[in-house]
Amino acid sequence: MLLRRIDAIRILMEYIRDEIVVCNIGFPSRELYHIKDRPENFYMLGSMGLCSSIGLGLALSLNKKVIAIEGDGSLLMNLGALSTIGYTQPNNFMLYIIDNSAYGSTGNQKTHTVNTSLCGIARACGIDAVEVSQEENLRRIIEEALNDNKTKVIVVKVEPYNEKVENVPLHPMYIKFRFMESIKRHRKS
Repeated sequence: MLLRRIDAIRILMEYIRDEIVVCNIGFPSRELYHIKDRPENFYMLGSMGLCSSIGLGLALSLNKKVIAIEGDGSLLMNLGALSTIGYTQPNNFMLYIIDNSAYGSTGNQKTHTVNTSLCGIARACGIDAVEVSQEENLRRIIEEALNDNKTKVIVVKVEPYNEKVENVPLHPMYIKFRFMESIKRHRKS
């Protein structure tokens, strides 16, 4: 049986200490907020398709591990990001793709990952990528990726499911300024 997206996020956050986390719009951000709110989390409340690009930009400019929690539907809108990630290969970036083969925040309409491998595309872009669907393997892979000094893509296959959680109650400007304050000390010189 496949995990749910909220389980994949919960498992990841069990291993997160002071790393920077950028989270995709809609239910993923809502679920992350519900699991573990902290200043180092950037909740995207718009800009579908840009989570991986924002995460990459942060990784290139910070001396801190950056994790982008991306959805399959969102990444499909900006597949060119994988090519850029493969070209730049920052040693502090992990792209954590939660692939439910659906646009989860708009009603679970099917995405093309029912017959397209995001892991295969990432590998074709020269990125160390792995696809996983079982919790035990996921835990091992997360732990390894957080300790490695290289770019890593983890595609977590999950079932289409939205946890019934409230919207992020923080004002977008508060999210922005709180996040900016939390990353100030990690800028590359």
